[in-house]
Amino acid sequence: MSWQTYVDEHLMCDIDGTGHHLTAAAIIGHDGSVWAQSSKFPQLKGNETTDIMKDFDQPGHLAPTGLHIEGVKYMVIQGEPGAVIRGKKGPGGITIKKTAQALIFGIYEEPVTPGQCNLVVERLGDYLAEQGL
Repeated sequence: MSWQTYVDEHLMCDIDGTGHHLTAAAIIGHDGSVWAQSSKFPQLKGNETTDIMKDFDQPGHLAPTGLHIEGVKYMVIQGEPGAVIRGKKGPGGITIKKTAQALIFGIYEEPVTPGQCNLVVERLGDYLAEQGL
């Protein structure tokens, strides 16, 4: 299965039969290389990937400054240290799950809930982690 298929069928899927979808999603390597992304996924700038990776290694690194994606700031909220970073911005937010080789991103806006985004992103992340990816 191609990386793009994972994004299209597992991240940008209909959530719980509601007809709602994530706004954008991507699978990005630890080095910042894009493996696959949805059409509306923002381009990571400068050291944004480095800062995200540093927060996985040193949980709390992003808390004072926020999480930035293409210059857009998300307030960092509870996550799972070393495994999941969650951010909030207005009526939407972001979930990032780290696997052995990649970062799984999901960005959402209402009516998608934070819990629905977490479930979609973390389910794929857990599957890929089980595969050694």
